[in-house]
Amino acid sequence: MARILVVDDEKVMVKGIRFNLENEGYTVDVGYNGRQAVELARANEYDLIILDLMMPELDGLQACMEIRAFSTVPIIMLTARGEDTDKLLGFEYGADDYITKPFNILEVKARVKALLRRSAATRRQAGSDQRLTLGGLTLDSAARTTWKDGNPVELTAREFDLLELLMKNPNRVYSREQLLNLVWGYEYTGEYRTVDVHIRRLREKVEQDPAHPAHLCTKWGVGYYFKEA
Repeated sequence: MARILVVDDEKVMVKGIRFNLENEGYTVDVGYNGRQAVELARANEYDLIILDLMMPELDGLQACMEIRAFSTVPIIMLTARGEDTDKLLGFEYGADDYITKPFNILEVKARVKALLRRSAATRRQAGSDQRLTLGGLTLDSAARTTWKDGNPVELTAREFDLLELLMKNPNRVYSREQLLNLVWGYEYTGEYRTVDVHIRRLREKVEQDPAHPAHLCTKWGVGYYFKEA
């Protein structure tokens, strides 16, 4: 069963999340500030991290950024803020998902299951077609690694899943809603800008000229696709 790290300075909330996730069969470690989050993530192998935005010593955004320097573990951010700008900032720092407080614990469990299910599905698919090369990009599904012109590219778990879907289906246009359902793994109504942010981040990492992408292209009014040269 998956091992999950939950970090929030609200100890009562951490206790509740831990109790509910352990009832689902997960192994749960906990921390109470951003510095602990980074140290625990560095010392252990986690399948998922739930990370609060506002914490002492090191806030969630900085902790997320530091974790991203050495790990692609899926990260769900918790926050009392609900503005789009805060959510998009979280994605910019490498978060894979976002839950606004106050939340229903059923929503947390659903998001956790969806993210873990997507990661597991990717690993299962890796056995038959481990490597895919298109347009100077090479993607290894088994190792979950990516190279651009032979040089490694660091992607978050969600960025990797998004690129993998598009590369495995070149020239097929996906709407934002389709990408949210297929990559995020559940209905994500009203969060279409999330896709835009992840596409932009991918372009910055894999395109020669992100402003004029050669591969991660937009079909205006429809969605996104990977253009096969």
